[in-house]
Amino acid sequence: MVRFVAGDDKIDVLIGQNHFTTYRCGDALTKPILFPVNSPSGIAVNRGFPLAEIEGESKDHPHHTGLFFTYDDVNNEGFWNNTSSPPQIRHVKVLETAAGPGCGKLSTLMHWVGKAGNVLLVEKRDMFFHTGLDEYIIDFSIDLTACDRKVVFGDTKEGMFAIRVADWLREKNGTGQYLSSDGRVNEENIWGTRAAWVRLQGRKNGKVIGIIIANHPDSVNYPTYWHARGYGLFSANPLGQYVFEKSRQKENPQRFQLTLEPGQTAHFGFRVIIYEGPRTPEQIQRSLQSGAKGCIKNINYWKRGTRK
Repeated sequence: MVRFVAGDDKIDVLIGQNHFTTYRCGDALTKPILFPVNSPSGIAVNRGFPLAEIEGESKDHPHHTGLFFTYDDVNNEGFWNNTSSPPQIRHVKVLETAAGPGCGKLSTLMHWVGKAGNVLLVEKRDMFFHTGLDEYIIDFSIDLTACDRKVVFGDTKEGMFAIRVADWLREKNGTGQYLSSDGRVNEENIWGTRAAWVRLQGRKNGKVIGIIIANHPDSVNYPTYWHARGYGLFSANPLGQYVFEKSRQKENPQRFQLTLEPGQTAHFGFRVIIYEGPRTPEQIQRSLQSGAKGCIKNINYWKRGTRK
């Protein structure tokens, strides 16, 4: 059973009696986040800093908080690196919560508010929480709509859909290793390349534990580029094309420069799988093709490869 328990500026997501994650949306945050993010046996896969004190943990990049979606060049305003507001992605309201035996849905509305207090973008986010064999899954369907002015996203590596992983899971001085859908391994071979999914797998308390982030085919500029770092930032960034192509020394790198006219919408889709037990590429591919039986309508968004 997936259920939601609302509190002050937060909503806990419970699977059975287990705490999977918490949606946090207080004004003290520069953007809504999921924090913590736990594996099926209750091991946190995210770094605690700066929201939780864990002895000996790294303390770099304080803007890397939990699991988040943001970008650092929106009409020349930086929504990624900031640790105070403005700018801010401001939670406006919960649109829907729907608990269920195999899946739960949480829908929210947010405003991307610039330094001058103007709303640049309206974000509608649907999050579907469900389970598989020894795994927890979140499907994200995110629509960004420009308000009363044109919005231009500059090509930067600082974005977009990301989790700052626990130190034990990182590649550098940890147990983790990246693997991409096209067979590349390690940060140096994956950073700045395109792939449908990337896995980061490590060991904790005698268990094999990993995170898969997958990009949906309907998502902007699919397949996404990857801003995957050995120090622990694990990020899918479909909008940083020019920076990545130039850094990978691609001949004649091209700017993507996503531009939204007033009222125009861009769609982003991701699946996150937190799993226990080793996963082969074939197992990952099967998991990405699965939906939750009897689950909420649109969960088969992933199985179909197209959205309604």
